[in-house]
Order: sequence, then C-alpha cells, then structure tokens
Amino acid sequence: MGLLGDAFVWLNDPLNWQGRGGVPFLTYEHLYISFLAVALAALVAMPTALLLGHTGRGGGLTVAVTNVSRAIPTLALLTVFAATSIGFGNRATILALAVFAVPPLLTNTYVGIRGVDPDIVEAARGMGLSERSILLRVELPLSVPLIAAGVRTAAVQVVATATLAALVGGGGLGTIINEGFGQQDRPQILAGGLLVAFLALLTEGALALVQRQVTPGRERRRLLPAARRSSDAVGAGAVEATWADEEDDRQTVAVP
Repeated sequence: MGLLGDAFVWLNDPLNWQGRGGVPFLTYEHLYISFLAVALAALVAMPTALLLGHTGRGGGLTVAVTNVSRAIPTLALLTVFAATSIGFGNRATILALAVFAVPPLLTNTYVGIRGVDPDIVEAARGMGLSERSILLRVELPLSVPLIAAGVRTAAVQVVATATLAALVGGGGLGTIINEGFGQQDRPQILAGGLLVAFLALLTEGALALVQRQVTPGRERRRLLPAARRSSDAVGAGAVEATWADEEDDRQTVAVP
C-alpha cells in the first residue's frame, strides 16, 4: 500500500478522531496557540509601526527589528524559555511564535502607512484634521491591503511552525508528529505532517479571500502585487513599497 496509503489509513481510523488526543481537539488547540501568538505580535508590532510610519521616522529601526526577529530560531527561544520562569507548554510556545510573527506585521504596517500619497496627507492636514485623525481616518484605511498581507503572512508562518509546541510539552497537531517519532510510526508522522500542511493551506486561502475583500476593486491589480513584494522584502530584510503613481488613477479619500 505504501507509506502514503498507510497515512490515510491512520487518518481514517475513528480512534484517532476522539478525545483530547484526537485530531479535532488537537486542531482546535493548534489554532488557539496560533491565534494568540499572532494577536500578541499584532498588539506589539502594529501600534509601533503605525507611529513610526506616520512620523516618517524609524525606517532603520524597522529593518533592524525585522532582521533580528527573523534571525532568532523559534526552537532556540523555546529552549531559552525553558530555563526561565516561563517554562514549558503552550505559554512558552505562544511567546516564541509571537516573536516569529512580528517581522511581517511590523514591516507591512510600516510600508503601508509610508506608501500613502503625501498629497492626500497634506490635504487632510490642510482641512484641519489632527495628526491622530489623519493616521486613523486617512492613512490607516488606505494601508489596509498591505496590513492584511502582513497578517496573512504572519498567520501562515505561525500555523506551520506551531508544531514545535509538542516538543516543549504543549499541544496542537505537532503532538501527532512527536508521538509518531517516539513510536517510530512513519504513517502517523506523515499523517500529522499532512494535517499541518492542510491547515496552513486553509489559513492561506481564507486570509487571501479576506485580503481581497478589504482591497478596493480598482486598486487590487496594483496594490496586491505591491503587498506580495513587501512580504518578500521581509525575508530579505528590506523595507520597500511599490505604488503606482498614475495621474488618472490617484488615491482618494473622503473625510467626513
């Protein structure tokens, strides 16, 4: 039957879908860990990026934080946390994954704010809007597509990496893989890997639809490629944005 066939036999076994060690519960735990990690990273990265992007300062700091965060292996962080009061388990995993999720959130939010047409910002300032109103009512709405791309990138990376939780006494689908290694059960290892891959692809697809919905129709063709290039720039340790500057297709904003 082969290894792949044996993996599907494991997945079709009803016993593997029951109780706290079953696939449904472990999937819920995996998503719970991933959601908290991304949310924690967003709470730290997004306000910082919004402030730096609005003021036009801190580009070098953004690059430095992005590079340092990406250079730290998640498994190494888990090992360090184990030697501290943080200890093992899901709490340590959430903190480590939050650090891993910071770069795309920080970079895309910063790039999105800096990419807003300066003429629009000056027009809003000339209408008497405060700096806070300009940020929240002008710059933030226009940068939503790039911010959504950052959330999408961070979420997929975290979902795919959250399997490490099983190595430090945590939960999630990594438990299936970890137990498979312990028992030398290759079909179970492959089954766990297939479940994680499917969940990551499902997350990617769902957030891609969300990103498409928050991108205005006439802007999609030029903003989504820019969002993808911005996400790629995170891996290279660079911060850049590419926005079309056509006279007949300028950004507009209505300020009540």
